[in-house]
Amino acid sequence: MSIESVKMEHVAKKHIVMSGKGGVGKSTVAVNLAASLALSGKRVGLLDVDIHGPSIPTMVGLRQTSLESEGEKLLPAVIGELNDLKVMSIGFMLESEDAPVIWRGPMKNGVIKQFLQDVEWGELDCLIVDCPPGTGDEPLSIIQLLGNADGAIIVTTPQNIAAVDVSKSIKFCEKLNLPITGIVENMSGFVCPDCGKVSYIFSKDGGKKLAEKYGVPFLGAIPIDPSVGISGDEGKPYVARFRDSPISATYAHISGGLA
Repeated sequence: MSIESVKMEHVAKKHIVMSGKGGVGKSTVAVNLAASLALSGKRVGLLDVDIHGPSIPTMVGLRQTSLESEGEKLLPAVIGELNDLKVMSIGFMLESEDAPVIWRGPMKNGVIKQFLQDVEWGELDCLIVDCPPGTGDEPLSIIQLLGNADGAIIVTTPQNIAAVDVSKSIKFCEKLNLPITGIVENMSGFVCPDCGKVSYIFSKDGGKKLAEKYGVPFLGAIPIDPSVGISGDEGKPYVARFRDSPISATYAHISGGLA
């Protein structure tokens, strides 16, 4: 079924964060890229289209936020301390955090379209879209509805089993003529806080090898740091809490090419 694209003339750049594999930290990457862009002075929107597992509200401290409207427009949540980062998620529409969303494809497509055309995004330098894992309804809908997205940021972890699933996302983008902004290798080694030794728990260089195999850019490697998970659980992006850390510098380097 053909889907008519939604016009977003006031959004300069649109990047879709996706992965063929669950559990790779895709939402963490999306949140920290959006926050890094915002902290650099850019006007940024963060759209969560993970309909069945919306984790963005928790990760940015908006767990208790409810959807608001003004006239016919939906209002995104705004995080003032992150240069007015604008956030929209299905999580804002749920009665409780543990309420399941039991929808088929057409309903999911409808709410994603609403989040694009009925939300008062205003002027944005960049919109970051966080997709659920896989190549199903939500990624397909957002790509078709945006029509002219600038690219996909594909997240993987280093091990081969992840690369096999993530490669499906690359082929998915090729079939839909969506440019690939590049690959981010998350959980890329654990740096011991005491001795500084790097332990490659999940193998090494899987993201870089995947990028070389398919001829797409390798954007960078994000190591394992317990503070990343703690920051997400506490609702403050890692790059906002640890602005001078090497990981934040990596996010700044990646996000610098997005807007």
